Amino acid sequence: MSRQASEEEIKKAYRRQAKKFHPDINKAKGAEETFKGLNSAYEVLGDKKKRAMYDELGEDAEKIGFDEKKADAFRQYKAAQQSGGRRGGVPGMGFDFDPEAGGADFESILGQMFGAARNRPTRGDDFTMKVQVALNEAVQGAERNVQVNGKRLTVKIPKGVHTGSQVRVLGQGGVGSKGGSAGDLFLEIEVFPHPLIRREANDLYLDVPVTVAEAMNGAEVTVPTFGGNGQVTIKPGTQSGLNMRLKGKGVPSLEGGPAGDMYLVIQVKIPEGADAAVKKAAAELEKGYLEPVRKNLKL
Repeated sequence: MSRQASEEEIKKAYRRQAKKFHPDINKAKGAEETFKGLNSAYEVLGDKKKRAMYDELGEDAEKIGFDEKKADAFRQYKAAQQSGGRRGGVPGMGFDFDPEAGGADFESILGQMFGAARNRPTRGDDFTMKVQVALNEAVQGAERNVQVNGKRLTVKIPKGVHTGSQVRVLGQGGVGSKGGSAGDLFLEIEVFPHPLIRREANDLYLDVPVTVAEAMNGAEVTVPTFGGNGQVTIKPGTQSGLNMRLKGKGVPSLEGGPAGDMYLVIQVKIPEGADAAVKKAAAELEKGYLEPVRKNLKL
C-alpha cells in the first residue's frame, strides 16, 4: 500500500494491525507499545493536514509535532542544506535535525500498517483450519493429521470439544520475520450430529425402545455408551418417556469440571403388523387401565 492509499484502505490496514497487537489478544513483549503507536499513526493518517505534512516531511513531521510554524522553519533548513549550507540546529526549533538519521518509531509503525519492511522482530501470522469430528470423538478425544507450512502434524483433539471450539497449537502458524516468534495454529471444531444420540450442552440423550412386557414386568436391558455397552434395570410399570440417568456418562468438561450425564429415554414400542392373537391380547390389556389414560389431557 502506498502513501496515496485511500481513507478506506488506511482504515482496513489499521483495523487489521490493531487487532493483531491489541494487548487483550497479544501478550508478547512490546505488543502494547506497538498498539499505542498504531493509534498515534492512525490519528495522523486520519487528519488531512497532518497527513499532508507527513507526506511532505516524512518522520520529521512527527518530530516537530506537526507544528506548522516549525514546519516552515524546517523547510528553510532543508532548502539551505540543498544549497550547500551546513547541517545543524534549526532556529526556533529547540533541537537538531539530522535528515540522514534513521529509524523513527513512527515510521516503523506506518511500515506495519502498510506492509513495508520492518526493523523489529515480528511475530508470524496465526493460521485457522476447520476440523470435523464425530460425536464419539468429541466425547473420547481424537487425533488429526494436518498439513501446515509444508509439514505434516499430528494434533490432539481434547475431550469435550463442541462446534465452535478452538484448539490452539502453539508455534505452528506463520513464520516470524527478523527473529520474531512463529504464530499459532487454531483448529476450528465442527462436531457432526449422531444418528442416535442427542447432545444438549454436556448431557447426552439416547432413546431406548422396550417391549410392552418389559415395561410392565421389568427387565434387564443392554444399552450402548461411548465407553462400551452396559446393563440397566427397567423397573416394573415403567412408562414411555421416562428418563433414566447414567451419571458422568455424558461429555467431559473442557474446563476440567465434572462430565455431563447420559439420559436413557424409555420408549415403549407396540408390535408392528400384529396378528389377531396379539390384538386380542391387547384388548385384554385394555381392561387393566383403571382410569382413562387421557384424563388430564386438558389445555
